[in-house]
Amino acid sequence: MTNILFLMTDQHTQSTLGSYGNEVVRTPHLDRLAATGTRFAETFTPTAICTPARASLLTGAAPFRHKLLANYERNVGYLEDLADGQFTFAEDLRAAGYNLGLLGKWHGGVRKQASSYGFEGPHFEGWHNPVDHPDYLAYLAERGLPAYAISDKVRGTTPNGSEGNLLAARLHQPLEATFEHYLADRTIEMLERFAAGSDGHEPAPFFLATHFFGPHLPYILPDEFFDMYDPDLVELPVSVAETFENKPPVQANYCGLWTFDTLSEETSRKLIAAYWGYITMIDHEIGRILDAVDRLGLTDSTAVMMTADHGEFTGAHRLHDKGPAMYEEVYRIPGLIRLPGEPAGQVREEFVSLTDFTATILDIAGRDTAPAVDSRSLLPLVRGDHPEWAESILCEYHGHHFPYPQRMLRTRTHKLVVNPESVNELYDLLRDPHELVNRIDDDAYADTRSQLMRELYRQLRARGDNFYHWMTPMFDIGGGDFDATLSSFEPAKAQ
Repeated sequence: MTNILFLMTDQHTQSTLGSYGNEVVRTPHLDRLAATGTRFAETFTPTAICTPARASLLTGAAPFRHKLLANYERNVGYLEDLADGQFTFAEDLRAAGYNLGLLGKWHGGVRKQASSYGFEGPHFEGWHNPVDHPDYLAYLAERGLPAYAISDKVRGTTPNGSEGNLLAARLHQPLEATFEHYLADRTIEMLERFAAGSDGHEPAPFFLATHFFGPHLPYILPDEFFDMYDPDLVELPVSVAETFENKPPVQANYCGLWTFDTLSEETSRKLIAAYWGYITMIDHEIGRILDAVDRLGLTDSTAVMMTADHGEFTGAHRLHDKGPAMYEEVYRIPGLIRLPGEPAGQVREEFVSLTDFTATILDIAGRDTAPAVDSRSLLPLVRGDHPEWAESILCEYHGHHFPYPQRMLRTRTHKLVVNPESVNELYDLLRDPHELVNRIDDDAYADTRSQLMRELYRQLRARGDNFYHWMTPMFDIGGGDFDATLSSFEPAKAQ
């Protein structure tokens, strides 16, 4: 059976990799992985929020189905753990004899930890580097490395005059003391142990995941990476011209929350430069892990996969972090797979989701992919085949600081977002790739709006997502067989 090394970053925008066309940010090791495997050009997260996206990866189910819809830190009433009996690829692989390891960010539940699903490795709570974790502190002490300390903090001012969230800072530790380096070291140690086997037995196949906490903000970096990119050479995103005209008001509110307008242009450029530095630092650590795979003679028996849970605004649309705004920056993610014996240097243009990695993991392991109900294996694409494939992708959002349901249908040329509490959105991605002009009320786009609305409705009905209940009486869904009033007291309607 094939081993699987799964590399995951957090809040990592697709466009920051060299293999995706970025000519500034240095990602040589991820680019090497792309050159020796398959790069998926149209990879999307099912939802741009950490816990629901990670739960979709674990289960192969869309967020509306697994119902783990918010990060626990700001949960406002949603479930905090997956239901008992929920299928997970981890438990399936464990039952098939795989060793399982997970180093890094879990963020997949509160009472149920990674070990609940069979993973080995220290448990890390929370959404960012837990620099007070006992194992990390012991790692520093054993190596005589300095403790975590920061300066040059970057933050703005919130609408009520308070200090905003920390966005970036200078870290007074060498690279070898960073949490990222620690995670890579612990990954390599587990990789060596899995490769060696135990008690004189042949090594069992393994699934080993490294989930970096970055490049999620705040961007806290040692000098080498904090200063790696010159802010004066950074071009601000075109969408900093965002006016929020004819956009959902929540977007302007999130602009206030993330304090963009209280930061100088110089500071915004520095934040982007720091984000890039963080990406290069993580790429360096990924390179160390990939080198260990080669050194241990595992290259020809190990599939390597790399992706992220979602992207990051980094100033696009005058926003930071992620939230109730379904723009490309936070929904497009990297997607790389290298499978021994399969074509190298491929670029696939099919729409794929983070959720599709679940069925792919199962397929590589020779397991049944059917229980991953919203997932489709990418192995045919990795092998160079050309099966029929969807010409659109459906994404969803349920809220972060407060409930906020959204559904998005994205095609090659357009994007429709349905916002029940506000104005819907329609973007022409060919004429307006930065999504600045909402065309939802533009008569010139009436046919496109109707086609996308009907297709979104059809897909929601097909997958059993009850969001369609809202759409039935509100929009042009092309007629239908569903009575939105649920009028069981009217027998004629019920029939």
